[in-house]
Amino acid sequence: MTQTTEYKVTGMSCGHCEASVRGEVSKISGVEAISVDAKTGSLVVGSVHPIADADVLAAVDEAGYEAVRV
Repeated sequence: MTQTTEYKVTGMSCGHCEASVRGEVSKISGVEAISVDAKTGSLVVGSVHPIADADVLAAVDEAGYEAVRV
């Protein structure tokens, strides 16, 4: 069963921003699904096993944005 965790990302404004976040988050072991929406600033991460918030936040930071768990 896949569990999802939602984050609010600030600073995204376009498809390139979404792709940057998606690319970094996809590097996290165990991530199976990623939904990113620049207009709403949402990031939803799906995984079978729990993913550490710190890993997701670090990946978003690496992409050049800031996030908080919703």
